[in-house]
Amino acid sequence: MTRGPSKASNLGYYAVILLIIVGTFFLFNQPREQEEILYSDIRRYFEQEMVREVRVAGTDLILVVEEAGVPGEPVDGAEAYLRREVSYELESFSLFIHDLHPLVVEQFQAGIIEEFDYTRGWQTPWWLGFLPYLLILGIFFAIWYAMINRTQGGGGQGMRHGKIKPRLGSEMEKKVYFSDVAGADEEKEELQEIVEYLRDPSRYSELGARIPKGVLLVGPPGTGKTLIAKAVAGEAGVQFLSISGSDFVELYVGVGASRVRDLFDQAKKAAPCIIFIDEIDAVGRQRGAGMGGGHDEREQTLNQLLVEMDGFGTNMGVIIMAATNRKDILDNALLRPGRFDRQVYIGLPDVRGREAILKVHVRGKPLGDDVDLGSIARGTPGFTGADLENLLNEAALLAARRNLRFITMAEMEEAVLKVMAGPEKKSRVVTQKERKLTAYHEAGHAVAARYLKNVDPVHQITIIPRGGAGGMTVYRPQEDRSYRSKNEMFERIVTAMGGRVAEKLFMDDISTGAVGDIQQATAIARAMVMQYGMSERIGPISFDSSGGAVFLGRDFAQTKSYSEKVAAIIDEEIKRLFDEAMVLCEKILQEHAELMVKTADYLLEHEVMDGNVFDYLCKHGELPTERLGKASMFAAHHTEDDDQKNEKKPTSEIEKILDQARQEAGDIDRILEDALPPEFPEMPKFQDLPDFPESPDQDSDDKK
Repeated sequence: MTRGPSKASNLGYYAVILLIIVGTFFLFNQPREQEEILYSDIRRYFEQEMVREVRVAGTDLILVVEEAGVPGEPVDGAEAYLRREVSYELESFSLFIHDLHPLVVEQFQAGIIEEFDYTRGWQTPWWLGFLPYLLILGIFFAIWYAMINRTQGGGGQGMRHGKIKPRLGSEMEKKVYFSDVAGADEEKEELQEIVEYLRDPSRYSELGARIPKGVLLVGPPGTGKTLIAKAVAGEAGVQFLSISGSDFVELYVGVGASRVRDLFDQAKKAAPCIIFIDEIDAVGRQRGAGMGGGHDEREQTLNQLLVEMDGFGTNMGVIIMAATNRKDILDNALLRPGRFDRQVYIGLPDVRGREAILKVHVRGKPLGDDVDLGSIARGTPGFTGADLENLLNEAALLAARRNLRFITMAEMEEAVLKVMAGPEKKSRVVTQKERKLTAYHEAGHAVAARYLKNVDPVHQITIIPRGGAGGMTVYRPQEDRSYRSKNEMFERIVTAMGGRVAEKLFMDDISTGAVGDIQQATAIARAMVMQYGMSERIGPISFDSSGGAVFLGRDFAQTKSYSEKVAAIIDEEIKRLFDEAMVLCEKILQEHAELMVKTADYLLEHEVMDGNVFDYLCKHGELPTERLGKASMFAAHHTEDDDQKNEKKPTSEIEKILDQARQEAGDIDRILEDALPPEFPEMPKFQDLPDFPESPDQDSDDKK
């Protein structure tokens, strides 16, 4: 992106110019460090016959004078003399010749002057006095020219403000194809027509078909809009001109429009090609709205863009693709057919899409045998393609930090939590009281979620600080959801308030640790009442006016679409939802107070509680033994698709362990139900387990 120089940079240039001017002034006006000699003194030296040598160097007259009467030892009875050199700058050499030359010749012939040698020195021309000022002006012009050139990015562009240099696809180190894009099958099908057209335009022209002139890619950040645009160019094998919307915006009026014209001129010369404008909302916002008003540089640039897009002839081999995550603020003229004919929405990937994206990004990364990408995909709902790529990179960094040869499931799980909430801060100093409060707080979230029907199961509970949170309870959805029901949203409020209610019931106090939970619950309750029409008292009416933000290109004036009376009713409904959620949460935690205490004690001792251990504790009222805890850790690797692959039995080693475990605890089938896939590999850790006792008496003692 091309930017003008900052204020600090401009001040630096002006300071340099000032220093040059001051330095030049002192250079040419520095006083000479010499004895002050007047022309009358020179005449006196000649008249008193004190001069012994006369020389002229340039404009300087140099005399060697001999002064009598200086104290000293007499030489041969004569008085001592002292010779010294005197210099005088002649204003006019011709004046000196006219005035003293006859006297110099007369004294030289009389033997008074021993030696004289001078010729007419070089006279300074009158115009030479202007040279320092001309030099200063030249330096000033050179600096000004460099500043103007720098505003255009340098590179010899000089004053070519209206030119633009888009990033070419040929400059990319690696070509991108559809095989590098996962989790967007329908989106790739929508763009396949453009690829075929760029490969063979005549096939469409013969049928009278007009391929879309423009394709607008809309979706949340990180979903792969730019990647798909590169893949289209890679599949078609055409030139790819990429530029950002902010590259059109410049300090000088009219530069943006000129750059738009230059971009399309370059595209016509490189046809067939694809023009990709990233973040087009930077230049394509609605005209005449927002703080900027109308008739500014951005609107002129948008007008030129509209003209250029509509000015293309049919089938010229140039396709315009643009990406944005704020379609709602784009100008309507930009979205009409004939400009952006097709709009492709690229949303968040589902569980299968996330697994496919993970498979793409694990290329070149050595994975351990225990890594289950399907389990990771199920545990990362709402992750974009960029998030998943970052997750795998964090896992690789963790494996390298631990000097491992492979990336194991432990690094994957740690990377998921790191991307979600930040790294662990085990070095943070936490008092015992704060640890206890955090343990009950997180236990309140987990227990409340356990006994609600529409809340995802608990995957992990931790009281280790991460980011700005003192602890966290992680939920793992069983499936992706496109919609949320009223009961689900209400139970999310109940779960969010579990921490605050647990502090109140078990610590006899409340803390600021629930601030994030309260904000989340308030946002859900307000959305239920104002956006989704889930209040029976108000009815299915939307009162949300958040879409008219002035700084996002909307109208400057904002007014509420409801009266103060309705606003009071909205507040009452939100308060009612909170009151009902608090009552239900208190009831759940009071009924399972013993479970709360055991969960909190476990967290205080181990800091992290796995979801399988918590599930066993909820079902049996006691913590699992160490051997069952190890076996239950494999429950997370099961998928529904594994049941349909084959019906082979597990290996004999695992069968023996499970049979012995069933003898030890009759409920092991429920604990490990659907835990092992049909082809679950033999794990070396099982060989280290001690033999299970076969005595019935011993089994009964263990149960007790």
